[in-house]
Amino acid sequence: MASVSIIVCFRACDRDEPLPIRSAIERQMKTYPKSTLQDVYKSFYQDRFGPGHMISDTTSARQYLTKELSEMTDVSGFYYEQTGSEGRFVRVYLSAIADSLITQEQLLDAFIRSANMNQTPVVEWETEWRQIVDMITKFNIEVNDFDADTALLFEASRNRQAIHHSRAYNAEYHPHYRIVERSIFENELKPLIDKK
Repeated sequence: MASVSIIVCFRACDRDEPLPIRSAIERQMKTYPKSTLQDVYKSFYQDRFGPGHMISDTTSARQYLTKELSEMTDVSGFYYEQTGSEGRFVRVYLSAIADSLITQEQLLDAFIRSANMNQTPVVEWETEWRQIVDMITKFNIEVNDFDADTALLFEASRNRQAIHHSRAYNAEYHPHYRIVERSIFENELKPLIDKK
């Protein structure tokens, strides 16, 4: 059973709010100090693109979720957290299932609907990523592997490419979650999780 229930504040982070990007990067590094630039990229990418792929094979998605749940060794930690600076999507951790706050089917359904939502292509992703990197540089935010990852991630942003968490992040935090669109999360899953 997870012993920690952390409620992450969801705010409207519109473009007029001062420095929401900086706040999101600092939150990432405070919460996950072993994060690399790759992990910062992943959070902002998920915020922009969500799960990032359509899911037509629900049977495989269900089997993979069942397998991941059975292999989890550490179920403590967060139940959910917003992605990036605008929180368009939410990472819902499998610990919420392990602690019987939501069911596997509820999370799977929310995840599949989120993945299959009609997403408008984001043509300016490379520009957005450059703004994020500029914010890190401007405010001297310490991010692991910044120099080593910069060129690779600029190339990834040009191609709107999704990436995995870094090895350091995986080794330290063992992330197990699914991405859910914010309104689906807030209307269907958050009330169940927050009941505890």
